[in-house]
Amino acid sequence: LLAIELVNMTIYNLYIFDRNCQCLYYKAWNRNKKAGISLEEEFKLMYGMIFSIKSLISRLSASSSKDGFLGYSTSNYKLNFYETPTGLKFVLNTDTNVASARDALQHIYSNLYVDYVVRNPVQRPGEWIDSEMFKSQLDSYIQSLPFR
Repeated sequence: LLAIELVNMTIYNLYIFDRNCQCLYYKAWNRNKKAGISLEEEFKLMYGMIFSIKSLISRLSASSSKDGFLGYSTSNYKLNFYETPTGLKFVLNTDTNVASARDALQHIYSNLYVDYVVRNPVQRPGEWIDSEMFKSQLDSYIQSLPFR
């Protein structure tokens, strides 16, 4: 008899930053613990941590890798990172059971962000993303993932 254990895989939250340290979008799906600081402070800390890790990796790396920093894991969560050629940074925090969310982040950028933010004439570059279509399509996509 073979027993298969189903593991619940969870997405906690998503940050989208521009290249100037500005958080353009934040969404939490399954976040039980509050940070104890304002969202603005949390955005600054997250961006600063990503900037510092990327800087450290580039200094310590023996070769220049096209991908560079892709994320890290702790005992409680996994940070998944994707950066576009234009400097947009997508950070998706998941539980540790998610092997990789790189494809999901690339899909969010190329199929949702480009279609519903970049091509939206009302959305101004560098400003908070208010597009209801982007938000609803993102929620639908996240719900469709095997790890949500």
